[in-house]
Amino acid sequence: MLFDMDGTLVDSEMLWDVALHELAAEYGATLSAAGRLAMVGTQMAQTMRILHDDIGQPHRDPAPGAAWLDARIAELFRTDLRWRPGASALLTAVRAAGIPTALVTSSGRGLVEVALDTLGRDTFDVVVCGDEVDSPKPHPEPYLTAARLLGVPIGRCVAIEDSPTGVASALAAGAAVLAVPAHVPLGPIDGVHQVTDLTAADLTLLAALLTAAR
Repeated sequence: MLFDMDGTLVDSEMLWDVALHELAAEYGATLSAAGRLAMVGTQMAQTMRILHDDIGQPHRDPAPGAAWLDARIAELFRTDLRWRPGASALLTAVRAAGIPTALVTSSGRGLVEVALDTLGRDTFDVVVCGDEVDSPKPHPEPYLTAARLLGVPIGRCVAIEDSPTGVASALAAGAAVLAVPAHVPLGPIDGVHQVTDLTAADLTLLAALLTAAR
């Protein structure tokens, strides 16, 4: 099992909303709704490019803003991080069944370490972070890396994602994909099963997705 983090397991996108709008205000600007949606599922470097373009300040050095965001999001993660509906129960069931499990996220290692205080440090056999791969999502490398580290063929893996970027990454890698849209709507996608939230997902559904993908 391969789990995305932001928007899939935890309701962190709302916290990113807070921090990104605060940073835009620090720059004397306002982040647009379209700009914010374009950031969902992206790595920090791309997030900063989108932010600076959206507010009409593409000349800005991304490093100071990225450092500010890292610190602010870490603060919010420590105090306000919440599970998405059904996520904790599904993870518990997967682990109880002895299924190899990976966290595959676009977030950097430093922020993920904070999130693991909520998710549980023994919950995943493997953690692949956005700053630990050469090509982040939507490239397939993050999911291919996770499957390789688990020692499981990618075609025998189910990836659970919430964003178009993450879904594209998992599909390109060759995983079966379960989508649980959160803040960005997903239209029908060939080969992708969608649920409203993870309360509708269980081990039977995950097994069926693998069978259908064969």
